[in-house]
Amino acid sequence: MRLRAALLALALGLCGSVALSQVAIDDAGSAGAASQTEERSPAEALQQELAPETGLGGWAALADRAETRIQSENPSAFSLRQLRAELATRRDEFLTAQNENAGRISTVKAQIEALGPVPNEGQDDIPLIQARREALRDELARLEAPALLARERYTEANGLIAEIDAITRDRQASHVTTRGLSPLNPVNWAPAIMALLHETRVLVEDLSESMSNSARIGAAISNLPLIMGLLAAAVLLLWRGRAWIKGLQDRVGLRGRAVWRFLLSLGLIVLPFLGLVLVTESIIALNMLSWRGETMVGVLPVLAILVLMAHWLAGHFFDPSDPGPLDLDSARAARGRWVLPAMAWIMALRSWGALLMSGGSLEAPDAALTGVILFPADFVAAWLLFLLGGILRLPRDPADDDDAPPIPYLRRLAGWMGQAARIVALAGAALALLGYARGAQALIYPAITTLAVLGSVILLQRFLIDLHAYLTRSEDASEREALIPVLGGFALALLVLPLLALIWGARVADLTELWARFREGFTIGQTTISPSDFITFAIVFGAGYTLTRLIQGTLASTVLPRTSLDKGGQNAIVSGLGYIGIFIAALAAITLAGIDLSSLAIVAGALSVGIGFGLQNVVSNFVSGIILLIERPISEGDWIEVGGQMGIVQSISVRSTRIQTFDRTDVIVPNADLVSGVVTNWTRGNSVGRVIVPVGVAYGTDTRRVEQILREVAESNPMVLMRPEPSILFQGFGDNSLDFEIRAILRDVNWGLSVGSEMRHEIAKRFAEEGIEIPFPQRDIWIRSSETGSDTPLDTPLAPSSTPARPSAPIEPVSSSEVAGGDQD
Repeated sequence: MRLRAALLALALGLCGSVALSQVAIDDAGSAGAASQTEERSPAEALQQELAPETGLGGWAALADRAETRIQSENPSAFSLRQLRAELATRRDEFLTAQNENAGRISTVKAQIEALGPVPNEGQDDIPLIQARREALRDELARLEAPALLARERYTEANGLIAEIDAITRDRQASHVTTRGLSPLNPVNWAPAIMALLHETRVLVEDLSESMSNSARIGAAISNLPLIMGLLAAAVLLLWRGRAWIKGLQDRVGLRGRAVWRFLLSLGLIVLPFLGLVLVTESIIALNMLSWRGETMVGVLPVLAILVLMAHWLAGHFFDPSDPGPLDLDSARAARGRWVLPAMAWIMALRSWGALLMSGGSLEAPDAALTGVILFPADFVAAWLLFLLGGILRLPRDPADDDDAPPIPYLRRLAGWMGQAARIVALAGAALALLGYARGAQALIYPAITTLAVLGSVILLQRFLIDLHAYLTRSEDASEREALIPVLGGFALALLVLPLLALIWGARVADLTELWARFREGFTIGQTTISPSDFITFAIVFGAGYTLTRLIQGTLASTVLPRTSLDKGGQNAIVSGLGYIGIFIAALAAITLAGIDLSSLAIVAGALSVGIGFGLQNVVSNFVSGIILLIERPISEGDWIEVGGQMGIVQSISVRSTRIQTFDRTDVIVPNADLVSGVVTNWTRGNSVGRVIVPVGVAYGTDTRRVEQILREVAESNPMVLMRPEPSILFQGFGDNSLDFEIRAILRDVNWGLSVGSEMRHEIAKRFAEEGIEIPFPQRDIWIRSSETGSDTPLDTPLAPSSTPARPSAPIEPVSSSEVAGGDQD
């Protein structure tokens, strides 16, 4: 009970408003009303509502009582909370009752459809069929009546709850915007000081009275061994706890160091907190405190959590020797090292002071004196928040320095939060000076708490990344940023949103109302989709998707390799099965979830026209991918040439095909180009192919001898097939050589370049042994002198031609007239 009272007092001191202090009372009222509500199923509740003897215990009485209370001039907050809890309980019953008899209703509708359409006017129906149809319609109306009534009353309950929430929000807004006494007016100082002294004197008098009570002294003496033991354990934890944690952190090995150091750092919070709890229990065990004194002492461990958490966060974010997650310089880290704990101390002292002014009760102190008494704490907290915002803000504008490295997103986010914190601090200080103490408290302390919560989330996200790297033994920095820890961090950020809403003044009832709206679902056309539909869809589709992948894996690894299908055919079957399985899984999920898409047919038809124009290329590639998988003109591993690109097919997806060129670069080719364009497949069906090696010899060489040598070279290569035999062709008389070609069929055309190279090496060796010349282009130029009229050869040799060398034969010198033509270039 003391811990519950301490938690409630802490919430009272942090928020400083009646609205926030009533959150716990709201929960208690809701729990009490829920416990008083009779346990019954939705069907039973609805039957009682339909029964004529329901009386005042039914919905009509509750609705009338709610309307009367809402329309009264000044209904109490407690009565509104209790009434809202009853309405929320009944609303949940009505929501569940809307699905009553759903299975039977579907069956009756199917029976009516099975009887066929109603005959047109002027046509007689079969009497037996007509009677059966009318009986089924009566049965359907009877089955649908409870659901319709539940839907109507659910709507009424929603409206009444919305009216109560509107009244509560108006009161909360009025409470926060109420102006109290200004702390700048010296007239208000004396009453504030007197009130503070009065509460302190009352606390001291209670303590003095207890210490003079002989019975209490006797109880304290009897509990002395227990008290000494608690104090000894507390001193040990407070004195040596930090040293123990630091020693364990230093002994952690290199592997998983970040994970274990983070877990051990939590001991810096747990051990001192346990020590303070023991101290508190030892003081209470003295039995010298009144109820008020026990409350004041019992809240100390709870307030100590604020200080311990602040020191823990400061150690992670503001270590001068470590830039930390925010990459702060040492000067900013040194300032943050004392600013953050100082803020926690101010919050703790303010909460304890608010509890003192409330007389140790859970009620807020006098609103007229709150702004004056707690103004110093509020103003110092605003000042520290302003300093923390300056520490977090960006040191410069990234646009000012083009050469500076990009600032990480986390650092930018911290900078934006720092700017927001400075604005909130200035606004809160101004409100406190003007006497709006509750408004200032509603800005300053939620902002501080929000920064602490976000800092904890950042540390937990880093811990998830380190934990995943530790479990998967990932050392590479890129592997550390895997999908699983990122999804975990995203889920953590979503889970903290309700906590942030509560910090900024939202009520638990507001969150439950959002959940009720979410459970109600949303309507598209005539189809209502609820969270249960989403869950059913996700489970069925996930199961179908998993089953499809299992079947694909079994076929690819066990069944298909034992068949006579080639690799391309196996891949086509596995891929096609995947597409069919995913389609069937989606169709089954939609059907079992009860999602009726018939009402969306017109909208879908209209959208399909626009989507067809915008995504016609995507659809074309998708259809082409299916054609490729069925016809299989190309398969994975084929050597193809398309659109000027040549390479090996690596994968065929539903939209595109990936080709790896011989330069080891990947080329993504749309499937439509492979279906509609010209594709050369060098290895379709088999890898047998032909290689052509051109050879030139000098004029005057024995052509039959050359043919014999080239045939021996071709037949000696192990990659050349003898059936059909390689052919040696005398292609013709070139400008500078006699041109021959070797045409040979290879076992594997993928080795064509290597085989051609080996043949050329062997040809050069054999021609050198036989004395056969391989000519090259050459030309003699004569220059005629205009003075002597004689021809003089050009002594300077020409540079080698940059064009590819072809076998050549000697030519006659050219005349000056020919030189004056195109050759003089």
